[in-house]
Amino acid sequence: ENEDHFRPKKNVYETNVTGELFAFDPNTLNTAGWKRLGLRDKTIETIQHFLQKGYKFRQPEDLKKVYGLKKELAERLIPFVHIEAARKKYVANIDNPKPLFEHASEIKKSAMHVIDINLADTGDFILLRGIGSKLAARIIAFRNKLGGFTSVNQLGETYGLPDSTFKSILPQLQCDHPNPQTININVADAAKLKSHPYVSWNIANSIVRYREQHGKFSSVNDLLKIEIINQESYNKISPYLVVE
Repeated sequence: ENEDHFRPKKNVYETNVTGELFAFDPNTLNTAGWKRLGLRDKTIETIQHFLQKGYKFRQPEDLKKVYGLKKELAERLIPFVHIEAARKKYVANIDNPKPLFEHASEIKKSAMHVIDINLADTGDFILLRGIGSKLAARIIAFRNKLGGFTSVNQLGETYGLPDSTFKSILPQLQCDHPNPQTININVADAAKLKSHPYVSWNIANSIVRYREQHGKFSSVNDLLKIEIINQESYNKISPYLVVE
């Protein structure tokens, strides 16, 4: 029902798909912040008109409703949308790529910010010291490729994350909701197995060959019968594998 309030009078479409990426709340972001994200003035006016009417963005996908905002740009921004009424307000600063806290006391609180690494979004990760928008996006991408974290230590494997930064934020990380996506080793082909970051081509091919020679696996533990899979490799990959 809110779509009409996203429509300006003129058909001016957003064509700019460049801009700086950072976590933001579309309900509180100011004009300078929208410009940093790469939006044109006319599109920003459309959003401000919508908010002035008393409406709110309820979910990140609402960006797709903004008239004149190209689908490509909306999809580029959606992973960085963080909407939460109780969230501390960010100050959009055109000279600083990271959101700033309004009060020094909030900076101190950020050091105590504890998150569940399987439930956190980019905005939550950016609240951690040393984590910017790029690292936050990489953490989410790595989590998705794994199929979910099963331990806090896995986050430290994120590409480009300095070990010093990981160690500094480690006390603020929790993994209380491990529920990894799994692969059935009795039906998966080598390509499917290799799609997991912890499974090399050699291991994937060995699993398939063993299954072809000995029949279906009776349990995931049977993987230890494969010579190429040692205990260390097994411990890493077993949480993501099932026998059905």
